[in-house]
Amino acid sequence: MRPRALDEVVGQQHLLGAGSPLRVLAESTSTGAGAVSLILWGPPGTGKTTVAQAIASSSGRRFVELSAVTAGIKDVRTVMERALDDRDLYGVSTVLFLDEIHRFTKAQQDALLPGVENGWVTLVAATTENPSFSVISPLLSRSLLLTLQPLTDKDLEVLLRRAVNDPRGLAESVVLEDEALHALVQLASGDARRALTGLEAAAASALSTAPHDESADAVDQLPVITSDTVSASIDRALLRYDKNGDEHYDVVSAFIKSIRGSDPDAAVHYLARMIEAGEDPRFIARRLIVHAAEDIGLADPHALPIAVAAAEATQLIGLPEARIPLAEATIYLATAPKSNAVISAIDAAIADVRAGNVGRVPIHLRDGHYPGAKRLGHGKGYRYPHSDPVGVVRQQYLPDELQGREYYTPTSHGNEREVLERLQKIRKITRG
Repeated sequence: MRPRALDEVVGQQHLLGAGSPLRVLAESTSTGAGAVSLILWGPPGTGKTTVAQAIASSSGRRFVELSAVTAGIKDVRTVMERALDDRDLYGVSTVLFLDEIHRFTKAQQDALLPGVENGWVTLVAATTENPSFSVISPLLSRSLLLTLQPLTDKDLEVLLRRAVNDPRGLAESVVLEDEALHALVQLASGDARRALTGLEAAAASALSTAPHDESADAVDQLPVITSDTVSASIDRALLRYDKNGDEHYDVVSAFIKSIRGSDPDAAVHYLARMIEAGEDPRFIARRLIVHAAEDIGLADPHALPIAVAAAEATQLIGLPEARIPLAEATIYLATAPKSNAVISAIDAAIADVRAGNVGRVPIHLRDGHYPGAKRLGHGKGYRYPHSDPVGVVRQQYLPDELQGREYYTPTSHGNEREVLERLQKIRKITRG
């Protein structure tokens, strides 16, 4: 079912529009016009190999495929020498597809540079890891980086229905129920290869258990792939989880409330349900960042950096490994002291601003650097805190209309206990 042309590719429409680099490369002639080397970055099963092969077949170029897992410098040099001969002798250019380029060492990637720089080959490299960290700078600067996204549920539905009906696939030998279709989409998690593998396994199961009755009635009754067939053939329990429906919001809500309620076991349970249901791990990471700032704040100043680190790790490594930093951050946040004092402070301040409770900036705090500012008295009377032995001076900072207003009220939980004691002393000095 691998597409033979770019028009058959499902998904990645942001990269396949008219005039896009992929279209230009596919539609250019074999003489090398429009031959820009590409690095395709995206999760497994999003079409990196498919796009490369479609480009080669559409453009009439010679296509060579290498895997960084098994290839070495000798293989790269052999391809380069053959590509140079083909170009000079026959006027045929070569597309070199290098899968998993991140597995090449620096020296191996260096071996690609002469061929790319001199136009002997058009390199189309694929990687599941961030090229900024896994591909050498000279190669990055000579290539166009294109990011492939996980396929949407709608993309996967098109892909699976096509596989059921197309002569290259199951050729309408089975019937795929809607519930089974949704189950396969859910289990695929945006991975086309996983979706087709699941369909193949389910179809094999349905065909093997179908009655072998050659009567006319039996011939008309094709084997049916049900959700039970999918569950049995893939050996995975089907979670009731719609990424755009109630179950999505219910599980996410339970996840956040379990962290807020300091129950790491429940939080990890809901995390596992989201991961197994194919939830976007970046969405989970964003929720952890929001929770760290909203429900923990300064009660534990390390909570937010840990949540951000988990999000960065998720972006860099992807699933399944990303489940580990996500779980680490989840457990840390669930067991951390809680405080909503930070969000309460900013929301209260925003409410005042929206209500018009602003007032003018006190004159001693205004900018006194531009010409004429001193004549207006800007900055006059400002006391520099660093000149005081304590580092804090009595001084008005809020506008007159808001004198005495307190937005931030620390709790006595965790680190905020120390913040509360320090803030009380500071306010006693600054406000008198």
